[in-house]
Amino acid sequence: MKLLVLGGSDFVGRTAVEHALQLEWDVAVLNRGTTASDPRVTQLRGDRRSSDGLDETREGYWDIVFDTWSWEPDVVAQSATMLDGRVGSYVYVSSRSVYDAPRAGATETWPTVQGPGEDYARQKLGGERAAVAAFGDRTLLVRAGLILGPYENIGRLPWWLNRIERAGEVLAPGPVDLALQYIDVRDLVAWSLDAAARGLGGAYDVVSRPGHATIGELLQCCLAATRSDARLCWVEPDVLSAAGVQPWTELPIWIPPGADHDSLHASDVSKACAAGLRTRPIQETVADTWTWLQSLGGSEPTRTDRPPVGLPAEREAAILAGRGLT
Repeated sequence: MKLLVLGGSDFVGRTAVEHALQLEWDVAVLNRGTTASDPRVTQLRGDRRSSDGLDETREGYWDIVFDTWSWEPDVVAQSATMLDGRVGSYVYVSSRSVYDAPRAGATETWPTVQGPGEDYARQKLGGERAAVAAFGDRTLLVRAGLILGPYENIGRLPWWLNRIERAGEVLAPGPVDLALQYIDVRDLVAWSLDAAARGLGGAYDVVSRPGHATIGELLQCCLAATRSDARLCWVEPDVLSAAGVQPWTELPIWIPPGADHDSLHASDVSKACAAGLRTRPIQETVADTWTWLQSLGGSEPTRTDRPPVGLPAEREAAILAGRGLT
């Protein structure tokens, strides 16, 4: 198979390149060339925001194109329009954010967001529509949820690992059995490329089944991976709310029970599972992410277009002290 990855230097795109090389596919990447690529990869250079950014793709033919673009839909439209006729399938890594306030059990048929706007959800939805406009049913829309694993440049799981490795008393957001629904980046990529190679198209929610792991299991895995003697101090959601703690950002991954939690962690993914989606255990995701972080000296690579995540140490200590835990 011949694969063209638009990007290919960070997180999901980088994982796609590595997985395709493991399959012994012929891989090309199009990016600005600011990061060294694997010598087995054909390097095409271009800035997709520039009018001539796709020029180096004009002569190529590929079986699959893999696109993770998250910003202007016009950029996806330009790519898809230029590549139509020279590519078999267009894989667009989208997001479950495109749904309009989904409830527990929502599937791919749930209504999408409506109205104008330049927020993340509408940009991803615009990217979907641009790809479909050019490739029709040869477009595979991968609606991912929370993505974890090695190379994560958002900083969610890396923050928890580094925080727990520092040990001491760690604020753990309850309840301990709160269900999580996420996808390891390697499982997302493996399913997406295999599905495209099999000719699948349309929208798929690509995350684990609800309850694949819990917040308690996630943090216990962080303890095991880092071999830390940190003590998890469980604090209930009402206490965290009263303290002004922001779910998802200040305490990454965590969202308290309720509608927001269900919209992210309780979707019905039977369609993707029936199409072959397999998800590895949380222990493997956490351990492999820690191994990768150690190879970087423990630093947390983060995207400059996203706000930093994590609860400041002084706020964590104050909340724990207020609960009589320190």
